[in-house]
Amino acid sequence: MAHLRRKKKINTHTHKMSRTIRKAEIADIPVIMKIMEAAKSIMRSSGNMKQWTGSYPSEEIIKADMKKNGAYLLIDNNTIVAYFAFLPSPEPTYDKIYNGNWIDNTQPYYVVHRIASEPHTHQIFNDIMQFCFSVTNNIRIDTHRDNTIMQHVMQKYGFTYCGIIHIANGDERVAFQKIVE
Repeated sequence: MAHLRRKKKINTHTHKMSRTIRKAEIADIPVIMKIMEAAKSIMRSSGNMKQWTGSYPSEEIIKADMKKNGAYLLIDNNTIVAYFAFLPSPEPTYDKIYNGNWIDNTQPYYVVHRIASEPHTHQIFNDIMQFCFSVTNNIRIDTHRDNTIMQHVMQKYGFTYCGIIHIANGDERVAFQKIVE
């Protein structure tokens, strides 16, 4: 665990402007679900028709993130503008990677899942990553092959494409990792 930097308190993170990050609560679920629907609309309009279909991500999944102490909100001017899950390893779907390798497969890592934001907000990924890398130096993320927006921001932020993983239902995802030394 020597390579894993942790801060004792990770409840809030202040952005240079007026943005903060805090843990999500049950009372936030209606707003979170609206943000999830907005994110689905962004995906569909950019040609990503197969990710987050049906009721996914459901309230039950958000509640599961909360039970794991990994449900977070990005707040801008007292308004919730984004949701993300930030969870410590292990991530079972990352045990096997195909057509590639993780940058490092020995150190503990965190996973970022379910990044969703209001369409009018910008720099969400950067704000989330600043927060996450203040907690750990090793992050993994996966996304659907058709989610070109997410792949673009991950690569712009310095994530490295590592290969293909399969999520619980067997669907394929492209996987990325970034380690800050």
